[in-house]
This record gives sequence, structure tokens and C-alpha cells, in this order.
Amino acid sequence: MGKGTFNLSDPMMLHQLIYISTARASLILSDVEGILQTSRRNNDRAQLTGLLIFDGKRFLQALEGPAEAIEATYSRIALDPRHRALVKLSSRHVETREFGSWSMGSHLVGPVMGKGDLVSHVDAMTEGLTDPNVRETLRGFAKLRTGAL
Repeated sequence: MGKGTFNLSDPMMLHQLIYISTARASLILSDVEGILQTSRRNNDRAQLTGLLIFDGKRFLQALEGPAEAIEATYSRIALDPRHRALVKLSSRHVETREFGSWSMGSHLVGPVMGKGDLVSHVDAMTEGLTDPNVRETLRGFAKLRTGAL
């Protein structure tokens, strides 16, 4: 099996997917809070863990769990009209969960809220991650928002 592919026939194999998308212009923070609430409920049922960051314009999400559940969830997300231009940043097999038992950790920054210190929040949320590439992907997103790049 090549790098970046996974075996959907092995339901016990853990997979991790990280994507970025652009929010619909009319999306407001309460919409995003609703998305997060629904995600936590669905992810708990599907045995998915992860992290969702919304910076007022873009979503960055990491999902991990059984490969079939990841694929089904990503397919459902791709059809959601509340965002567009989905780009997979990473899709790989993992030996252990990076996000432990989080049904969906989150950090939401509304478009009218200040930039805040998104990088510090992301650093705190990802402190325990063992894969430096995953942490840097999430930090890079935060740095874009704050202009720290």
C-alpha cells in the first residue's frame, strides 16, 4: 500500500485526515458553534477524535479514527454548503490517536473578534501531540491568521 493510502477493509486501522476549507461569506459564529455541536455528537458515535479551528474565514480540521468513518465524514463535509474549496493537507495511517479522547477540540475566532493570540491557543491545545508535522500544520494555520509568518 502506497504512502497516503489506506485499507478501507480494515475497520480497526486508525487514520488521520487534516483539511482546510473556506467558510461561506455569510457564515456567522453561531453557525460554527452549531457545526461544532453536531460534529461532537456525530464523532462520538463514529469513534472519531480531532480538532476544529475556525479563524473567521477558514476551517482547519484534523480527524482521526477508523478509516471508513473518516472517509464517510469527509464525504459528508465535502457536500456541506457552509464551506467550499476543501483541500486535504494530510491523509495517513496512524498507530495511535494524536487527539486522545477529544470528540472535537476546538478554537473559534469570529470575524469581528480580534485576532487574539491564536498561535498561543493552538500551541496549548496541541502541546501533547507526538507528531511534530501535525503540530506545525496547525500552528502554520494560526500564524497565517495572525500574520506571524
